[in-house]
Amino acid sequence: MATLSSFSSPPPFPNPNPNSEFVSPMLQKYLDHQEQQQLIPPGIEEGENENQSNSITPNLSPNPSTGSNLNSSVSTDRSQPSLLHLSFNQDYGCFTTGTDRGFRIYNCDPFREIFRRDSDNGGGIGTVEMLFRCNILALVGGGDNPQYPMNKVMIWDDHQGRCIGELSFRSEVRGVRLRRDRIVVVLEQKIFVYQFKDLKLLHQIETISNPKGLCEVSQVSGSFVLICPGLQKGQVRVEHYASKRTKFILAHDSRIACFTLSKDGHLLATASTKGTLVRIFNTQDGTLLQEVRRGADRAEIYSLSFSPCSQWLAVSSDKGTVHVFSLKINLGNLGSENSNSPPHSELSRTSSSSSLSFIKGVLPKYFSSEWSVAQFHLPEGSQYIVAFGHQKNTVVILGLDGSFYRCKFDPATGGEMTQLEYHNFLKPEESF
Repeated sequence: MATLSSFSSPPPFPNPNPNSEFVSPMLQKYLDHQEQQQLIPPGIEEGENENQSNSITPNLSPNPSTGSNLNSSVSTDRSQPSLLHLSFNQDYGCFTTGTDRGFRIYNCDPFREIFRRDSDNGGGIGTVEMLFRCNILALVGGGDNPQYPMNKVMIWDDHQGRCIGELSFRSEVRGVRLRRDRIVVVLEQKIFVYQFKDLKLLHQIETISNPKGLCEVSQVSGSFVLICPGLQKGQVRVEHYASKRTKFILAHDSRIACFTLSKDGHLLATASTKGTLVRIFNTQDGTLLQEVRRGADRAEIYSLSFSPCSQWLAVSSDKGTVHVFSLKINLGNLGSENSNSPPHSELSRTSSSSSLSFIKGVLPKYFSSEWSVAQFHLPEGSQYIVAFGHQKNTVVILGLDGSFYRCKFDPATGGEMTQLEYHNFLKPEESF
């Protein structure tokens, strides 16, 4: 059972407030003024700032190379940190890194480090979750010397430079997901859903063993959809909170290795531990809409990502290749509660088309699978995650080796993507 408690001792990051405690009206003010809570680095559209006396305003410190107010011992430390966490924010405009000494936030377009906070005692951060571009973050300790207990989620307000609340659990936190109105905490066999403004517990979900902390939430206001592993192997549980419905989808015969949810919560993409096929489902009724093939050999799928309009799906794996697939889905019918889609078994036979579809039934299914439109080959040996960029037909690829790639694909000709940009965000001087 999770417990909510005040945070009475100063956090070991710079600029602590020794009188820190959880103040729910502060989070409510954030929610009331969420449109003004934008981090505004160069290249990002500007928003208005509310008066600091009555709202939480963004005040993330700038890049140390451009005038940071961080501790000088931090800004002059050029040794490379060890990465513990890497993830995009909700709109893929930023990404976060948790390291063995703190955390950093980067802007994707244009690429630049916009903020870092390193601890004085070198404590590690194993999870960093942004809420779009605002100053509220969720932190979990990690590494050999965790900054915070690994069974706690710390709610950090960087405008004040302190933790304003914490959620404590009996076991290690495996993941955190944020919406503007909800905080979702993932343990190995349980998920807790909290109201953001006062951290009130709203729902508990039991899952099969989930060491990766698999869980995703929709980001469209007013339509809250949550997906997580079910209680059976290969099963995905879909919670539709607006209609108070739960849907179970048996997506694969093997265990679920990775999944993702479209921003509106209408589409679900899944991959199993085999890593050969990716399936796309309608979350409303659980029907299989499309099946695409990553390859023939087993692979570990690291990430799946829908494009903003759900026209494309990107997949990264341990084979060192990022694939982009074209989605042939009628998006107009997905919001309907009563879908007229054919049964699961019929869809699995009819939706997988290719140029070789006329010889289905003669050749093995491998030859009639849908293959990717475009690919990008990466150095093997590192774990990569992928998302679609804000520029048309681009993808952004992040590696646990510190690599940042921006690539462009041609929907008409397909084939190998064009590399537009590369940086090593752990060694900013290494870029081309």
